[in-house]
Amino acid sequence: QVQPVESGGGLVQAGGSLRLSCAASGRTISGLVTGWFRQAPGKVREFVAAISRNGSATDFADSVKGRFTISRDNGKNMVHLQMNSLKPEDTAVYYCAAKVVGSGWSDPRNRYTYWGQGTQVTVSS
Repeated sequence: QVQPVESGGGLVQAGGSLRLSCAASGRTISGLVTGWFRQAPGKVREFVAAISRNGSATDFADSVKGRFTISRDNGKNMVHLQMNSLKPEDTAVYYCAAKVVGSGWSDPRNRYTYWGQGTQVTVSS
């Protein structure tokens, strides 16, 4: 069982930056397709970014493309989401998610099995 654990959320002014990290308890998150999702109050959860098992491929929602980057350090069992040029509309609870062992890169925005508890990101205007 993989249990993602997010950290790094907080309050930041518009235009600022935050770096979210995802580790895992239980089995390692290294080598698993990993994604970030977010859910704002009153809205459905939405895809933000994903990274392939070895980090060679990434995918981003149009709303964050060019502002967010995703990276992983499999040696340290970590996945990071660097968020720059933050906007008030980025305010949400951010969740880290991982796919089951052996999952490929064909559908990086869907079919995640393991989910973290989330970390709050608040961007003030």
